[in-house]
Amino acid sequence: MGVIQYEQQAGVARVTISFPARFNAMSRIMWRELRSVFESVQNNTEVRCVVIGGEGGNFCSGGDISEYADFRFQESTLRDFHENDVWGGLKAMLACDVPIVAKIDGNCMGAGVEIASCCDIRLAGVGARFGAPIARLGFPMAPREAALVAREVGLVTARQMLLEAAIFSATDMKAAGFLSRVLADDQLGAEAQATALRIAGLAPQAARLNKQTLRALISPLAPVHIARDAIDVVASDIGEAYGYADSVEHREGVQAFLEKRKPAF
Repeated sequence: MGVIQYEQQAGVARVTISFPARFNAMSRIMWRELRSVFESVQNNTEVRCVVIGGEGGNFCSGGDISEYADFRFQESTLRDFHENDVWGGLKAMLACDVPIVAKIDGNCMGAGVEIASCCDIRLAGVGARFGAPIARLGFPMAPREAALVAREVGLVTARQMLLEAAIFSATDMKAAGFLSRVLADDQLGAEAQATALRIAGLAPQAARLNKQTLRALISPLAPVHIARDAIDVVASDIGEAYGYADSVEHREGVQAFLEKRKPAF
C-alpha cells in the first residue's frame, strides 16, 4: 500500500508521496496521512519550509482507481471520500503557514494537480505532464477541488483539463502561470533543495505571517469568493453534487479503466 513519507532536517521537511507501483496514486489512507502530516507541520516551529514530491520519477498520477469500487458507487460514501478524505488533506495543506515547495516530475494528474495547487512555489522538470482526465472515467471533479484547481491553473486551462481531458507539458503550465520554474529533469531535485534552504534561511515568523496575509487576500477558494456559500451548498447540501455515484457512465468509466479497455459512454 502507498504511504506519505516524512523526514525533517535542518529546518526543511520532506514529504514524499510513495506508491511507485501505481505511479504514486493517492489512496484513501494516503489522503488521511497527508492531512495528519500537514497538521503536524503547522504546529512544528522547527520547520521553516516543506518540499513535497513523489517517489520514483512521478509526482502523483491521480487517485488509486483500484479501490474506487469499494466506495464510489454509493452517494454517501462518495461524498465522505471527497468532503473528508480528499478535502481534509488539501485543506490541511492550504491552512499550513509554513512555505511549501512542490517538486514535480513525471505524471502530475488529477489528485497530483490538486496537491500541487496547494503549494506556494511549484518547480517542475521539463518532462513533467499535467492533467485531470477523469472525464474518461465517467465522473466530474468534486466542487471544492475544481474551485481550487481553477484558481491555480486558470479557468481556460481548467476547462481544457476537465472538458477535453487535455494533457499539458511543463512548458504549457509555466506559460499558464501555474509553475514558478521549469528545469532540466536532472536538475529538479537540486533546485528544490536549494529553494527550500533559501526559504529556511529567512525569517520564519515573517514567512508564516506572509502566508496568512496572502491566504486572507485570496480566500480559500478564490476566484469564487463571492460565490463561496454557493460552493458550500453544492458540495455539502445538494444531493446532485454526488448524485452521479450509481450512474451507468460512472460505473462504466471505472470498470473500463480496471479492464484496460475504452469506455462505452
